[in-house]
Order: sequence, then structure tokens, then C-alpha cells
Amino acid sequence: MRIDILTVLPEMLESPLNCSILKRAQDKGLATIVVHNLRDYTTNKHRKVDDYPFGGEAGMVMQIEPVDRAISALKAEREYDEVIFTSPDGETFNQQMANSMSMLSNIIILCGHYKGVDYRIREHLVTREISVGDYVLTGGEIPAIIITDSLVRLIPGAIGDEQSALSDSFQDNLLAPPVYTRPADYKGWKVPPILLSGHQAKIDEWRHEQAVERTRHLRPDLLK
Repeated sequence: MRIDILTVLPEMLESPLNCSILKRAQDKGLATIVVHNLRDYTTNKHRKVDDYPFGGEAGMVMQIEPVDRAISALKAEREYDEVIFTSPDGETFNQQMANSMSMLSNIIILCGHYKGVDYRIREHLVTREISVGDYVLTGGEIPAIIITDSLVRLIPGAIGDEQSALSDSFQDNLLAPPVYTRPADYKGWKVPPILLSGHQAKIDEWRHEQAVERTRHLRPDLLK
């Protein structure tokens, strides 16, 4: 999988892309993640990529030209399955979307910034708009990391135990059951005896019951 991220703040992405699972996946050759500074694609001598909005609204707007030049340059090198724009009014990102998108080959993620982007970008250059929640952030860099991390960790070989990803919350529309580790008794707080029984079938049954109960209590909307 290759993910190209277009941003005006590349330094904001450096740390999360170079540690933990994302770094290991890149080191193994399972994923290629390339960050592009949109300022490299502007013709403005001051490297500006924003301007005042028509109509006099407050704030600045990302211009269409540098975004178009960046996307066109990337598309000249390879075909892309999706050009994603991170936006608070996009479709809400979830695990099912991550599962399907993790099987794509090449993705571009455009990080919004300022007041927003020239709407022609959304009309003509973007194929999908994704939100990570009903709130507004300073820019799309953090959502881009969230999307990237959720996709890359699903690539076979990215994490040590591939079965671990299959038991994560939301994989089957259920929250994950409680997990415990040593010591079995800490300050009188004990691990449920079933987990120490060694009876795998009963343990699996207990875990499923706990997942359903936690989901019913914390996220009943997932059970509808």
C-alpha cells in the first residue's frame, strides 16, 4: 500500500509516521507513506497556498492551483484508488471503512487547513470525503494520521499477531471484551476465574458475552 499525504504542515506528521506500527510496516516494505508539502507546488514567490475567500467571509481558503498541481503530479506517476479529503462534514470514518480501504493499493490524502479548501477541489479533484468525528480541528493532519494508522495496521504482517486486529473493537460491531494480565490478584482485585480455567471454549463464550454486554451498556447504537 502507498499513501501520499498532501499538507501545508509536513512537520506535524513526522513523529507519528516514524514510530510503532507505522514505522515497522514501512521498514518491512508493507507500506510506503510519503508526505508532500503543498508549498512546493505553488507558483507564488512567497510559497503561499491560501487566499481571501470571495464574498468577504472571515478566514483564509486553500487555493485550488497548488492542490491540482500536486495531485496531477502524483497521478502522472501511478494510478490512485482514492483521493481523500479530510473534512468534518465528510462521511464518518469507521472500522468497516478501514477494512475495505486497507485492501486498496494507492491513496492520496489531502489535509484541509485554514477556513477550508476552494470548493472546486471537492467538486473535481477529490473522490471521497472523510470525517473522524463531529468536531473541528486546526487542520486535517491528525485525521490523516488516524486514517493512515487504521489502514496500515490491517495490512498482513504489519502487527505481530494478525488475529489481534480481528478481535479489536468494532470489527464485528461489538466493543472488545475486558482483558487482564499478571498478577491474577492485585490488592484483592482478582481476574475473572474463567480466564484462568484453561477451558478455551468457555473463555470464548465469556468474552463474547462480555463484548455484547459492554456494547449494550456503552454503545447500544452498534447493536441496532
